Amino acid sequence: MHSSDLVLSWPAPAATWAEAAPVGNGRIGAMVFGGTGRARIQINDSTVWSGTPDGPATALAALRAQGAGPERLEEVRAALRAGDQDRAESLLMTFEGPYTQEYLPYADLHLTVPGGERAEYRGRTLDLDTAVAEDAFDLDGTTVRRRVWADAVTGALCATLDADGGTVDLAVELSTPLREILRSAAPDGIALGIEIPVDGAPAHEPEVAEPLRYADGPVDGYDPFGALALAVHTDGTTTVDDEGGLRVIGASHVLLTLASSTAADRDWSGSPAVDRAAHLAEAGELAARALARGADRLLKDHEADVRALLGGTSLRVGPRRSGTYDVARDILGGDDELLTATVLFQLGRHLLATASRPHTGPPANLQGIWNAELRPAWSSNYTININTQMNYWGAETVGLSACHAPLFDLLDRLAVQGTRVARELYGARGWVAHHNTDPWGWALPVGMGHGATSWALWMMGGAWLSQHLWDHYEFTRDPVFLRERAWPLLSGCAEFLLDWLVDDGTGHLDTLPSTSPENLFLADGVPRSLTRSAAMDLALIRATFQRALTAAELLGLDTPLTGEIRAALLRLRPLPVSPEGRLQEWAEGLTEADPHHRHLSHLIAVHPLGLIDPDSTPELADAARKSMDQRGPGAMGWSWSWKIALRAWLRDASTARSLFLEAVRPLDGDSGVDAPVDGSRWGGLLPNLFSTHPPFQIDGNYGLMAGVAEMVVQSHTGTLDLLPALPAQWAEGEARDLRCRGGLAVDFAWNEGELTGATVRRHAGDSGEPVRIRCLGRTTELLLPVGHQVELDALLRPRGEPVPC
Repeated sequence: MHSSDLVLSWPAPAATWAEAAPVGNGRIGAMVFGGTGRARIQINDSTVWSGTPDGPATALAALRAQGAGPERLEEVRAALRAGDQDRAESLLMTFEGPYTQEYLPYADLHLTVPGGERAEYRGRTLDLDTAVAEDAFDLDGTTVRRRVWADAVTGALCATLDADGGTVDLAVELSTPLREILRSAAPDGIALGIEIPVDGAPAHEPEVAEPLRYADGPVDGYDPFGALALAVHTDGTTTVDDEGGLRVIGASHVLLTLASSTAADRDWSGSPAVDRAAHLAEAGELAARALARGADRLLKDHEADVRALLGGTSLRVGPRRSGTYDVARDILGGDDELLTATVLFQLGRHLLATASRPHTGPPANLQGIWNAELRPAWSSNYTININTQMNYWGAETVGLSACHAPLFDLLDRLAVQGTRVARELYGARGWVAHHNTDPWGWALPVGMGHGATSWALWMMGGAWLSQHLWDHYEFTRDPVFLRERAWPLLSGCAEFLLDWLVDDGTGHLDTLPSTSPENLFLADGVPRSLTRSAAMDLALIRATFQRALTAAELLGLDTPLTGEIRAALLRLRPLPVSPEGRLQEWAEGLTEADPHHRHLSHLIAVHPLGLIDPDSTPELADAARKSMDQRGPGAMGWSWSWKIALRAWLRDASTARSLFLEAVRPLDGDSGVDAPVDGSRWGGLLPNLFSTHPPFQIDGNYGLMAGVAEMVVQSHTGTLDLLPALPAQWAEGEARDLRCRGGLAVDFAWNEGELTGATVRRHAGDSGEPVRIRCLGRTTELLLPVGHQVELDALLRPRGEPVPC
């Protein structure tokens, strides 16, 4: 640990999962409990999901066989035009497939030191700059130190135990909550063969007869199998016990490495399938190779890898960053909001860097890569009407652009299935996605024929996800990415939207049916969800079309598609504003059934799309502000985070701060009891600082990180805006290497609420494109060649000519 590291601490072992410390390498995630006796390490593998690769196609075929398709869509539209909501809803529910698959727990590793119950515990820590969890205790004159980390260099989970002043014994147990079909144990390690369910029903579908269904072998050529291998090195003596665990006697040092090999990982990465024996051999070889490096080299290489990823960017709000902070005393119970902002920013970066790494597996899901439940809330899947997107809102700004990559891999897969769904269900070109997806590329509506249309029948999931492609290009200015990854997906999404729009008979183009997730309006006093051209649809379609046209121009493309987009843009409805001056959620002036609804769907035009801005569209910005005022504060983690970002982009620093202070309070209540989704019970932070409704959803943590970043730097308007929403109470701080659109990065500091200086660098982009910089009412504009930087004083005046970075 460096003296500059930011370290969280807890004086006692974790008594519950919500108190444990998360580590990960993108593929393997672990929750580390610590303890003097039987210490638990709960393990996940990001590729361990229920389901099979052919699940989405099978479900689509079943829907088509039951009559869902373009002809029935026309019946839905006719019913809505005739004002028959009941018939339209009934018809639309026949478009609902079953459900996405579940993210599952994988294993538990228990490490027991006999006699540990009489030891004196010295506490546990999580270093947010190295992603290492550590704890220690004193036992009969011997100090025992244990460290756990998930290593991206070797792909293994690593744990060490070191005894100073004597030796200890250790019992090692490895188990799985899934179906164990093979176990082998020898003094040098343990191997498990695990069958994974081929179907997993979410907890909110209690009528499913077999909520976790196993197949007892391959299904259509896919074998739902995983192998776990644990390798052990020690200076003690190791034997195998009667339960297939290990006993280590008289050790002063133990190194454990654990590796995984799954059929789902090979399917995800496109590697050839192998048999079960090969999976077991692969896991064993990975664990053995990691073990052969030895503890010192493993830890050194791991820390170098993590510091290379996390170390470039930092943010300090207030005078403190480095140090060890007791979570309960200093963060959850402390009175230093500046330290809390600093910690929540870095915790979000730690959680993204440990849950989402290139070429390791699927992207961060509703719980990142950490889950201990066989039926987790909302299947711990990808909910793509806000939650998955929020996971990645801050990725570019906070210096974790590489961590964005797994999301793009998911989009590639989603577009394949979504192309079939667009064609078969809607008779449309391009690709579509709805409310949920999973690593198999699920693109159908979910709901099993009884899911409320307010959330299940929403055809804009692909349109929202596609914005992340453009954001990545804007920050990196990578023309290869734009041409090879972004354009095929963005143009395919635009094709679907063009075909989804219908002529309203007056020259405008509408979306029909349309919903505003997950809200309802009142029609004759009855809550309804189906209408035309919800504001969210209008904003997403406009943004997709504009970005597709800009991408085509940058790539030198002038195709029939671009012509269609230009023509359609002219016919899109403007964003609706009510007579009271509020941005409306629906095209008509409909009355919200819940004026304080947790979703802020119509405000997507502000954040993250940037179609509304106080400078370029002041009237709409004022309408958005009034709409937010009506919505009010509170709710749950992710909703707070969205509100913080919205207020920051509207430059309402005071309200952004008050929302932040609400969101970072400790949860008041039982985290094991899910709160109503109506927001009547507010969320908060768990003892390990996970954000919860409850249930726990990691998007709140990622959103808090992004929201804090947007309060100190913004770049969505084309201007690099420093301290755009800085609360008066956050009068001191320093940022290093925050990234901005245009291929830019910036270091800056402030004191007494005033900028003290800044350094701007251009890593990529166009050297001839002027860089416009604004801070607290001052503005400057300069040219900055690629690979150069320039220093600015407190008044934004250059301190000299640009110099090489």
